[in-house]
Amino acid sequence: MNKKDIAEDFLVSTAKGDVRRVYESYVADDFFHHNPWFKGDRETLMLAMEDAAKEQPDVIFEVKLALEDGDYVSTHSHFRLNEDHIGMASTHIFRFRDDKIVEMWDYGQEIPENMVNENGMF
Repeated sequence: MNKKDIAEDFLVSTAKGDVRRVYESYVADDFFHHNPWFKGDRETLMLAMEDAAKEQPDVIFEVKLALEDGDYVSTHSHFRLNEDHIGMASTHIFRFRDDKIVEMWDYGQEIPENMVNENGMF
């Protein structure tokens, strides 16, 4: 698997609740992240992802674009709580070392019901 494939599997699988497998396979022991809602360590984010998957079992996560440059992968994705939810656009940036994720940034923007821009968000 290349880094893009790993990043995509990480995102889609964690959304579906396969968090432990993904962390064991792809996430370095010294991983850290920059999500402002959680402590920056590996364990805290992993547990939060497990809780989110249990609380929101119908999540749909579609990676629309993935770009790889050296040790970095960036994704642009559509995240929805369920089939009826309009969702949000999200961006993740991953830094890799030896094919393991060592650092992650994530950002999200809600999709407005009445969008002015005719090009959409994807």
